[in-house]
Amino acid sequence: MRMRPTLSWTPAEDLPPGTTDLRPVADVVGAGGVLVLSGAGISTESGIPDYRGEGGSLSRHTPMTYQDFTAHPRARRRYWARSHLGWRTFGRARPNAGHRAVAAFGRRGLLCGVITQNVDGLHQAAGSEDVVELHGSLDRVVCLTCGTFSPRRELARRLEEANPGFDPVAAGINPDGDADLTDEQVGDFRVVPCTVCGGVLKPDVVFFGENVPPARVEHCRTLVRKAASLLVLGSSLTVMSGLRFVRQAAEAGKPVLIVNRDPTRGDRHALTRVSVPLGAALTTVADRLGIPADGDGHGPRPAAPSAS
Repeated sequence: MRMRPTLSWTPAEDLPPGTTDLRPVADVVGAGGVLVLSGAGISTESGIPDYRGEGGSLSRHTPMTYQDFTAHPRARRRYWARSHLGWRTFGRARPNAGHRAVAAFGRRGLLCGVITQNVDGLHQAAGSEDVVELHGSLDRVVCLTCGTFSPRRELARRLEEANPGFDPVAAGINPDGDADLTDEQVGDFRVVPCTVCGGVLKPDVVFFGENVPPARVEHCRTLVRKAASLLVLGSSLTVMSGLRFVRQAAEAGKPVLIVNRDPTRGDRHALTRVSVPLGAALTTVADRLGIPADGDGHGPRPAAPSAS
């Protein structure tokens, strides 16, 4: 029997404390061969909240699980109503200083890869290349029946047409692009089917309770094996999908460094955890290495529809 996914984690009292010393991060990045593993915390400065930090969305919102989505039409209606509204805001988010610094490290040849747990596309918009989207991307949609992929912008257009005038005011937006709406605000929102077979559509993201595709996991494991070090940015590492790579790197004797304001589930495996806001931290590291990190962040973004 599949258990409910892990949504929270309580730090042990014996975890090493965080620091504000960025010298170890600068030394490791400057040496090259760095694999970046990023989480929701790197996108908070772009206006997308994280799950578990102070004011994180889990304090008011339980993410959709794969089991609920596939089993209940009502759950799918609620999800798509909330996600459709959230997409309008989510698609307008721009890369911040943290994303731009990571892209700058890549241009300088200091990275061996970027694995992101985020579904927002902001690393690519900042200019990073060959990003592994561990949990997928909100700008794609997949049919659970026939497996056809389609652009999210096309689904957004169809949902607009099926729900004219749908424009409730959300209480907030979450890292998965899901807006906070009440059942009354969702109302009788109409969900549209796959245009190929009439099947159920799902965003091409890994929901809580769903497995990351094995081939994707193995690709990430290969990146860890090739890396000289692992730099974790803005992730609590609560779920195993990211924590396993930290454990793999540590077991191989590779330095693990974490930049995250709060304790993480990977701290005991890390050389250091720097508790400094990510944008400022990575900009400082770039400055110390003499690397310009002032790109305009105007790379391609998923097209978000305008409100009706």
